[in-house]
Amino acid sequence: MQSRTNDRGEEVEHYFTENTEVEHNIKEMKFEINYEKFSFSTDNAVFSKARVDFGSELLIKTVLNEETKPDSILDVGCGYGPIGITLARFYFDAIVCMCDINNRAIDLAHANIKKNDIKNAEAINSNIYGDIKGKYELIVTNPPIRAGKKVVHEILEKAKEHLKVNGKIYAVIQKKQGAESAKKKLEVAFGNCEIVEKKAGFWILRSVRN
Repeated sequence: MQSRTNDRGEEVEHYFTENTEVEHNIKEMKFEINYEKFSFSTDNAVFSKARVDFGSELLIKTVLNEETKPDSILDVGCGYGPIGITLARFYFDAIVCMCDINNRAIDLAHANIKKNDIKNAEAINSNIYGDIKGKYELIVTNPPIRAGKKVVHEILEKAKEHLKVNGKIYAVIQKKQGAESAKKKLEVAFGNCEIVEKKAGFWILRSVRN
Protein backbone atom coordinates (compact mmCIF):
# COMPACT_ATOMS: atom_id res chain seq x y z
CA MET A 1 0.00 0.00 0.00
CA GLN A 2 1.31 3.43 -0.92
CA SER A 3 0.07 6.90 -0.05
CA ARG A 4 0.56 10.42 -1.30
CA THR A 5 -0.48 13.83 -0.05
CA ASN A 6 -3.22 16.03 -1.38
CA ASP A 7 -2.99 19.79 -1.91
CA ARG A 8 -3.79 20.42 1.76
CA GLY A 9 -0.69 18.47 2.79
CA GLU A 10 -2.76 15.63 4.25
CA GLU A 11 -1.61 12.08 3.68
CA VAL A 12 -4.17 10.21 1.62
CA GLU A 13 -4.37 6.62 0.49
CA HIS A 14 -3.02 5.76 -2.91
CA TYR A 15 -2.71 2.15 -3.90
CA PHE A 16 -0.06 1.54 -6.52
CA THR A 17 -1.00 -2.14 -6.67
CA GLU A 18 -3.42 -4.10 -8.81
CA ASN A 19 -5.82 -5.16 -6.07
CA THR A 20 -6.90 -3.91 -2.68
CA GLU A 21 -9.05 -5.49 0.00
CA VAL A 22 -10.09 -2.16 1.49
CA GLU A 23 -13.84 -2.02 2.05
CA HIS A 24 -15.85 -0.27 -0.66
CA ASN A 25 -17.51 3.07 0.03
CA ILE A 26 -18.68 4.37 -3.33
CA LYS A 27 -19.70 8.01 -3.40
CA GLU A 28 -20.72 10.50 -6.07
CA MET A 29 -19.16 13.90 -6.53
CA LYS A 30 -19.57 16.83 -8.90
CA PHE A 31 -16.87 18.75 -10.74
CA GLU A 32 -17.13 21.84 -12.92
CA ILE A 33 -14.47 23.47 -15.06
CA ASN A 34 -14.80 26.06 -17.85
CA TYR A 35 -18.61 25.82 -17.53
CA GLU A 36 -18.61 22.07 -18.20
CA LYS A 37 -20.11 19.87 -15.49
CA PHE A 38 -19.01 16.34 -14.63
CA SER A 39 -20.14 13.64 -12.22
CA PHE A 40 -17.70 11.07 -10.83
CA SER A 41 -18.08 7.93 -8.78
CA THR A 42 -15.24 7.47 -6.29
CA ASP A 43 -14.38 4.87 -3.67
CA ASN A 44 -11.97 3.99 -0.92
CA ALA A 45 -8.47 3.03 -2.09
CA VAL A 46 -8.34 5.60 -4.90
CA PHE A 47 -6.56 8.95 -4.83
CA SER A 48 -8.48 12.10 -3.85
CA LYS A 49 -11.82 10.36 -3.44
CA ALA A 50 -13.60 13.38 -1.90
CA ARG A 51 -12.98 15.86 -4.70
CA VAL A 52 -10.81 16.50 -7.73
CA ASP A 53 -7.54 17.60 -6.16
CA PHE A 54 -5.99 20.99 -6.83
CA GLY A 55 -3.02 19.55 -8.75
CA SER A 56 -5.21 17.62 -11.17
CA GLU A 57 -7.45 20.63 -11.74
CA LEU A 58 -4.42 22.84 -12.37
CA LEU A 59 -3.06 20.29 -14.83
CA ILE A 60 -6.37 20.19 -16.71
CA LYS A 61 -6.61 23.98 -16.89
CA THR A 62 -3.02 24.31 -18.08
CA VAL A 63 -3.43 21.75 -20.85
CA LEU A 64 -6.66 23.41 -22.00
CA ASN A 65 -4.89 26.78 -22.09
CA GLU A 66 -1.83 25.48 -23.92
CA GLU A 67 -3.18 22.93 -26.39
CA THR A 68 -5.69 23.55 -29.15
CA LYS A 69 -6.47 20.25 -30.87
CA PRO A 70 -4.41 17.20 -29.84
CA ASP A 71 -5.34 14.05 -31.75
CA SER A 72 -4.45 11.59 -28.98
CA ILE A 73 -3.95 11.74 -25.21
CA LEU A 74 -2.62 9.23 -22.68
CA ASP A 75 -3.45 9.78 -19.00
CA VAL A 76 -0.95 7.77 -16.91
CA GLY A 77 -2.06 6.90 -13.38
CA CYS A 78 -5.60 8.01 -14.16
CA GLY A 79 -7.30 6.94 -10.93
CA TYR A 80 -11.07 7.21 -11.30
CA GLY A 81 -10.56 9.31 -14.42
CA PRO A 82 -11.04 13.04 -13.76
CA ILE A 83 -8.15 14.25 -15.92
CA GLY A 84 -8.65 11.98 -18.92
CA ILE A 85 -12.44 12.26 -18.93
CA THR A 86 -12.39 16.05 -18.67
CA LEU A 87 -9.87 16.38 -21.49
CA ALA A 88 -11.89 13.92 -23.60
CA ARG A 89 -14.95 16.15 -23.23
CA PHE A 90 -13.11 19.26 -24.40
CA TYR A 91 -11.00 17.52 -27.06
CA PHE A 92 -13.86 15.46 -28.46
CA ASP A 93 -12.01 14.63 -31.68
CA ALA A 94 -9.04 13.16 -29.79
CA ILE A 95 -8.55 9.52 -28.87
CA VAL A 96 -8.03 9.36 -25.11
CA CYS A 97 -6.52 6.39 -23.28
CA MET A 98 -6.40 6.28 -19.49
CA CYS A 99 -4.35 3.73 -17.56
CA ASP A 100 -3.75 2.71 -13.97
CA ILE A 101 -2.41 -0.35 -12.16
CA ASN A 102 -5.25 -0.22 -9.61
CA ASN A 103 -8.15 -2.43 -10.70
CA ARG A 104 -10.62 -0.55 -8.52
CA ALA A 105 -9.59 2.74 -10.11
CA ILE A 106 -10.03 1.30 -13.61
CA ASP A 107 -13.50 -0.04 -12.75
CA LEU A 108 -14.45 3.44 -11.58
CA ALA A 109 -12.93 5.04 -14.68
CA HIS A 110 -15.02 2.74 -16.90
CA ALA A 111 -18.15 3.73 -14.96
CA ASN A 112 -17.30 7.43 -15.11
CA ILE A 113 -16.70 7.33 -18.86
CA LYS A 114 -20.26 6.04 -19.26
CA LYS A 115 -21.68 8.35 -16.59
CA ASN A 116 -20.36 11.41 -18.43
CA ASP A 117 -21.35 10.12 -21.87
CA ILE A 118 -17.77 10.15 -23.16
CA LYS A 119 -17.42 8.37 -26.51
CA ASN A 120 -13.74 8.96 -27.27
CA ALA A 121 -12.03 7.51 -24.18
CA GLU A 122 -11.06 4.12 -22.82
CA ALA A 123 -9.53 2.95 -19.53
CA ILE A 124 -7.14 0.02 -19.29
CA ASN A 125 -5.23 -1.71 -16.53
CA SER A 126 -1.51 -1.17 -17.04
CA ASN A 127 1.54 -1.00 -14.80
CA ILE A 128 2.76 2.37 -16.05
CA TYR A 129 3.40 1.77 -19.78
CA GLY A 130 3.45 -2.03 -19.61
CA ASP A 131 0.30 -2.55 -21.69
CA ILE A 132 0.35 0.70 -23.65
CA LYS A 133 0.56 0.32 -27.41
CA GLY A 134 0.98 3.05 -29.97
CA LYS A 135 2.15 6.63 -29.59
CA TYR A 136 0.32 9.74 -28.45
CA GLU A 137 0.45 13.46 -29.07
CA LEU A 138 0.03 14.24 -25.37
CA ILE A 139 0.81 12.37 -22.18
CA VAL A 140 -0.62 13.82 -18.97
CA THR A 141 0.09 12.62 -15.46
CA ASN A 142 -0.43 13.44 -11.81
CA PRO A 143 2.04 10.78 -10.69
CA PRO A 144 1.75 8.76 -7.46
CA ILE A 145 4.52 10.56 -5.58
CA ARG A 146 4.36 8.35 -2.50
CA ALA A 147 4.86 5.25 -4.61
CA GLY A 148 8.48 6.37 -4.64
CA LYS A 149 10.86 8.20 -6.93
CA LYS A 150 11.60 5.07 -8.94
CA VAL A 151 7.97 4.82 -10.09
CA VAL A 152 7.60 8.55 -10.69
CA HIS A 153 10.83 8.79 -12.64
CA GLU A 154 9.89 5.78 -14.76
CA ILE A 155 6.63 7.50 -15.70
CA LEU A 156 8.56 10.61 -16.73
CA GLU A 157 11.59 9.04 -18.39
CA LYS A 158 9.75 6.41 -20.43
CA ALA A 159 7.11 8.83 -21.68
CA LYS A 160 9.29 9.68 -24.67
CA GLU A 161 8.92 6.12 -26.00
CA HIS A 162 5.14 6.59 -26.17
CA LEU A 163 5.03 10.06 -27.72
CA LYS A 164 4.84 10.98 -31.38
CA VAL A 165 7.48 13.32 -32.78
CA ASN A 166 6.71 16.78 -31.37
CA GLY A 167 4.49 15.13 -28.77
CA LYS A 168 4.49 16.52 -25.23
CA ILE A 169 4.25 15.32 -21.65
CA TYR A 170 2.57 17.45 -19.00
CA ALA A 171 3.18 16.49 -15.36
CA VAL A 172 1.98 18.12 -12.15
CA ILE A 173 4.18 17.80 -9.08
CA GLN A 174 4.43 19.81 -5.87
CA LYS A 175 7.74 21.55 -5.33
CA LYS A 176 8.05 20.02 -1.86
CA GLN A 177 7.46 16.55 -3.30
CA GLY A 178 10.23 16.59 -5.85
CA ALA A 179 9.31 18.93 -8.70
CA GLU A 180 12.91 20.07 -9.12
CA SER A 181 14.30 16.53 -9.40
CA ALA A 182 11.45 15.59 -11.75
CA LYS A 183 12.36 18.55 -13.95
CA LYS A 184 15.97 17.34 -14.10
CA LYS A 185 14.85 13.83 -15.07
CA LEU A 186 12.74 15.23 -17.89
CA GLU A 187 15.60 17.43 -19.08
CA VAL A 188 17.86 14.38 -19.32
CA ALA A 189 15.23 12.20 -21.00
CA PHE A 190 13.95 14.79 -23.49
CA GLY A 191 16.73 17.35 -23.70
CA ASN A 192 14.24 20.00 -22.60
CA CYS A 193 11.76 20.82 -19.85
CA GLU A 194 9.95 24.00 -18.95
CA ILE A 195 7.73 25.06 -16.10
CA VAL A 196 4.56 26.24 -17.81
CA GLU A 197 2.61 27.01 -14.64
CA LYS A 198 3.27 27.51 -10.94
CA LYS A 199 0.52 27.89 -8.37
CA ALA A 200 0.23 27.19 -4.65
CA GLY A 201 3.41 25.16 -4.63
CA PHE A 202 2.45 23.05 -7.65
CA TRP A 203 4.52 23.00 -10.81
CA ILE A 204 3.27 22.00 -14.24
CA LEU A 205 6.22 20.60 -16.18
CA ARG A 206 6.27 20.15 -19.95
CA SER A 207 8.76 18.37 -22.19
CA VAL A 208 8.62 17.93 -25.95
CA ARG A 209 9.84 14.95 -27.93
CA ASN A 210 11.95 16.44 -30.74
